[in-house]
Amino acid sequence: QVQFVESGGGLVQAGGSLRLSCAVSGFIFGAYYMRWYRQAPGKERELVARIDSTGYRRNYVDSVKGRFIISRDNAKNTLYLQMNSLKPEDTAVYYCNVERQGSVLDSWGQGTQVTVSS
Repeated sequence: QVQFVESGGGLVQAGGSLRLSCAVSGFIFGAYYMRWYRQAPGKERELVARIDSTGYRRNYVDSVKGRFIISRDNAKNTLYLQMNSLKPEDTAVYYCNVERQGSVLDSWGQGTQVTVSS
């Protein structure tokens, strides 16, 4: 029943920006921390950012600090990731998920592809 639908990816040149969206259904969105992950070809899935239920507390992996901003709109059941100053190493499929007891559900969406050219 839990569903995540990621969108907003695309092909951009280095230094460009994208805004990703994650439409959520099947649970009480406003009650949970949310996370963005990414997975590059040949690499394991990496936690990129997380946000608490209200949007007050935000955490980022060091490689994206100062460039990415995670946010949410609980009234719309939507999670966002604003990505600025993109680098080729940001190229990956980006996924969202809900945090529960320190981990995520095994119910991943299809993700959205972000490709950054040099």
